[in-house]
Amino acid sequence: MRVFYGGSFDPVHNGHLAIARAARDALRAEVALVPARDPPHKDATHADSDQRAQLLALAIDGERGLRVDTRELHRAGPSYTFDTLTELRAEAGASAPLAWLVGADSLLQLHTWHRWRELFDLAHIVAVQRPRAEVDAARLREQAPQVLAQVNGRWLPPDALADGPAGGFVLLPLAELRPESSTELRRRIAAGEPWREWVPAAVAARIDSLHLYRSPAVILPAFPSSDRP
Repeated sequence: MRVFYGGSFDPVHNGHLAIARAARDALRAEVALVPARDPPHKDATHADSDQRAQLLALAIDGERGLRVDTRELHRAGPSYTFDTLTELRAEAGASAPLAWLVGADSLLQLHTWHRWRELFDLAHIVAVQRPRAEVDAARLREQAPQVLAQVNGRWLPPDALADGPAGGFVLLPLAELRPESSTELRRRIAAGEPWREWVPAAVAARIDSLHLYRSPAVILPAFPSSDRP
């Protein structure tokens, strides 16, 4: 089983790592984090692709079963999941089990993705849901009926994904509530508010050294005493 977790990771934070670890442990598989060069659903990223890939590499350094896959950074145009999975399927062959990992919020927007119904022909879809933000059939029926219609009949337990190459759907719970979001993390950095506990120490140090996500009006020492990692 090969699992891939795509996103802008702008920047990567502990919530992203919790999702990757949950999938790694539940599926007993290596998880590749795939940073997007040009995320189709975002107007722009706030750090360039090389910087975001550097932060990802630092975040997972020494982590068992996690790696970075930079293939989307070398492809021009929007970073469509369909194109990435088509490439991965060609590499893996027709019978290899592949899974694409998304957060529950992304699952509710899946019907807006490029050629989204065809994703199930290329891989299993695994959605990780946070406590108190669960996504079940009732919520899908209310907020994303197209997605519910597509996943009906595809629901599987995690250990069944390895039995087929594609087409299944799994919901994985996170063990604990995660507060992190990239949007709020960028806001905190720009505003000079505490933020370093949301990222690995090596990531915080690199954000500081590259002066990423800072407002020009905010000048701070590298490690304020109120926010020391």
